[in-house]
Amino acid sequence: MYLISIYFDDTTNKKIQRYIDIVAERTGNRFMTDGKVPPHMTISAFETRDEKKVQELLRGKFADLPQGEITWCSIGTFLPYVIYLSPVLNEYLSKLSKEIYDTLSGMDSVEISKFYQPFQWFPHATIGKKLTKEEMKIAFDVLQDNYGMFGSKVTHIGLAKPNPHRDLICMELKNEKQGGK
Repeated sequence: MYLISIYFDDTTNKKIQRYIDIVAERTGNRFMTDGKVPPHMTISAFETRDEKKVQELLRGKFADLPQGEITWCSIGTFLPYVIYLSPVLNEYLSKLSKEIYDTLSGMDSVEISKFYQPFQWFPHATIGKKLTKEEMKIAFDVLQDNYGMFGSKVTHIGLAKPNPHRDLICMELKNEKQGGK
């Protein structure tokens, strides 16, 4: 399995990491912290038989993508064991997801997860994973007491292998307000 994820500005990273850390501390479930999973949002998950070709294609695509703004608005769960933060699915996220899907779907050697296809993707940043029923209750209480809506900037995009998390590519997105980078 390969994941394409977006990453955020330093302020957002610190805020999301604080949520991950406090949930791990209060629940005792350290899946996210022990796995050193960075704050991120996965926008595609896929299998391939040709990692090298996919990496070449994605390096070119990633170089053309812009930074963007998102607003984190909600806490949610994928029952029975995941708690996450969810942003507003705005035009920036929709376009980014579609561009990545269109890029990957043109390759014969790629099979995209059904959960990351157009109108199937649910944007989120995981805060706790593999939580028990009791840990989920604690995590929700912790976030309810500590969470508030906030805005953030998407600054980087990457290709990674999960379990444990291992970056294969991580690139800064173009900052169009400063003429690109």
